[in-house]
Parts: sequence; structure tokens; C-alpha cells
Amino acid sequence: MKPDSSRPSWVPENPGREFATRVRAGVRPAKLAHTGGPRSGRGALDPSRLAAGVLHGDRTLLARAITLVESHAPTHRPAAEALLRELTPHAGKALRVAITGVPGVGKSSFIETLGMWLCERKHQVAVLAIDPSSILSGGSLLGDKTRMEKLSRHPQAFIRPSPTGGTLGGVTRTTRETMLCCEAAGYDVVLVETVGVGQAEVAARAMTDFFLLLALAGAGDELQGLKKGVVELADAVVVNKCDGDNVARAQAATGQYASVLRQIRPATEGWRAVALGCSALTGTGVPEIWAVIEKFAAQQRASGAFDRRRAAQALGWFEDLVWQELRARFQADNAAQERLAAARADVVAGRLPASLAAKKVFGE
Repeated sequence: MKPDSSRPSWVPENPGREFATRVRAGVRPAKLAHTGGPRSGRGALDPSRLAAGVLHGDRTLLARAITLVESHAPTHRPAAEALLRELTPHAGKALRVAITGVPGVGKSSFIETLGMWLCERKHQVAVLAIDPSSILSGGSLLGDKTRMEKLSRHPQAFIRPSPTGGTLGGVTRTTRETMLCCEAAGYDVVLVETVGVGQAEVAARAMTDFFLLLALAGAGDELQGLKKGVVELADAVVVNKCDGDNVARAQAATGQYASVLRQIRPATEGWRAVALGCSALTGTGVPEIWAVIEKFAAQQRASGAFDRRRAAQALGWFEDLVWQELRARFQADNAAQERLAAARADVVAGRLPASLAAKKVFGE
């Protein structure tokens, strides 16, 4: 810079009117008022600050906390574990509802209508939208959040789309952890929208309190009920799109499902699954559906089945994590990986049957 510090060095000494460039001293911004809780800046990424932010209801830090627990990076595991350790005592108070159904049944529309209805009644609603994974990037393929525009803008709602990452059962490998984070943040209703493969949503049921199956009239779903499959897991079957000229068909389908459910062994102790009709477009039937879910929860809590189911879920989570840890340690064991490579070569060459080769990997 030249002696005239307001003029950059590349501006001539007598620039004339064509050069109007000057450098002025910056203005130091006033310190912003802080209302409590950690700020959601990039510096607030350590487990303790993330946990404090989640407990304070900071949705930005909640999203970052979920990103941390979803991470596959080994270097992130200690921080994720520390975060979950701090949040676990504050979780477990929400009502967890899994919502599944074949593609096109209107899961996102139904969840948005139900979520808005719940928010209007002062509930704090978290939606975990499980999307199919991109084969190329591994990311979410559909992005359900974009199809719940009203709910995503509601201050009492939080929507988190997550890719399955190849995990079966309609959920991701960290859906439990994500649910825990949302509960610790104060959300009292957690809606898990499964990927919707139709017949294999077992994992979703194993981590929620109420399992709701959405169905359509006239789409062959009634026959799926006769073949059981995912229907026998349901605590309620809801026939969607009961509106317009589809009302009669939807009502008939609801009756058929009710008949099927009477022939199936109840999926939940002490509860007979019910069939209802609704319209995600108009909201018809939504209050009745939530009344059934609340009745279910009250009945299960009164009988003690609710707590027993939660205990079974916690044990199932523990066992899943044990297997994940065993797999991770096996993959990190160089000697084991060498035995695995040799055994694979023996199988491919036809020197050993697969059963004996598998034992060879473990030194048998």
C-alpha cells in the first residue's frame, strides 16, 4: 500500500474520475445476544457441545448430531459413542410409529397430513424418512423431505431423510440412534417412514411401538393380506386415498382387510389389529387413526407390554451392535483377512466346499 492507505497500490496516484476505488476500514459487528444453549456454528462439533445443543432443541445441531452417528468413518466412532452416551438418559419418552406401504401408496402425503394435524395439537413431531440409496453415490434417491413442504417448514416438526445404505428391513443401520437423538431433543412423536419394499419391514417393527401399514384399494393389496407377509406385522392397516370416486372401493378394501386381520394371529401382545380408511388429501380419518394409536399405547402401558417391548427392542439393538463390532474387528484383523482370501481362492478353484472353507477362515 502507498502512504494513502485508503488507496490500493494498483490505483494510480492521480486516477481521475474513472477510478473510484478506495479501501475503508472494516466495521466490527456488534456482539450478538445469546439466548442460551450452544451456538450452532462450525466450532460446535465436539460431542458435549452437540449434546447440549440437541438437549436445547437446536435443530441445526440435531442435524449435525445425526450426521455424526450416521457416519461410516472409523475416526468418528468415538465422538458418536460419546454423544449417544450423553443423550441416552434423556431419550425414550416419545411414541414411535413405523409407517410402511408399497411405493405409490402415499406415505409422504399421509405423514405430512398426520404430522401437521399433530403439530396443531402441540405435539413435537420428528419424521425419519428412509429413502432408497443411490447405486452410484449411496445417498438418498428420492428425498422425501422435498415432498413434505408444509411439514418441513413447521417449527414443531423435524424431518430427516436418510439413505438405507443397503440395509434391509426398511430402515438404516442407525435409525435407532437417530430416533434417540430426536427424542433427546424433545420430540414426543417419532414417525419412521420406511423405504416401502412391501414385505420385509421386520427391522422397522422391531424398533417402534406401533406398526402402521398403508394400503390402496384396487391395487391387488387385498390379496397380499391373504398371503400375510407384512400384513401380519401390522397393528393397523389404513386404506389411503379414500376420497373422490374412490370412496366406495376404499371402504370395500377396508372391510376386506378387517376380515383378513381377524384371521391372523395378533402381532402385538393383547392387541387385535384394526383396519381403517383415510384420505391424506383431505385429512378424513386422520383423527380416528391417531385415536387408535393412543388407545394402543394406553392399553399396552397399562398391561406392561409396552415396557416389555421396549426392553426387547433395547436387547435387540445391543445384539445387533455386538454383531457389527465382531464384523468390524474381523475386517480389521490382517491375519483373518489373509485366511479369508485363501479360503475364497480354494472355493473358486473347487479345492474345498464352502462349508469347510468357512471353518478354515477361523482356523478350524
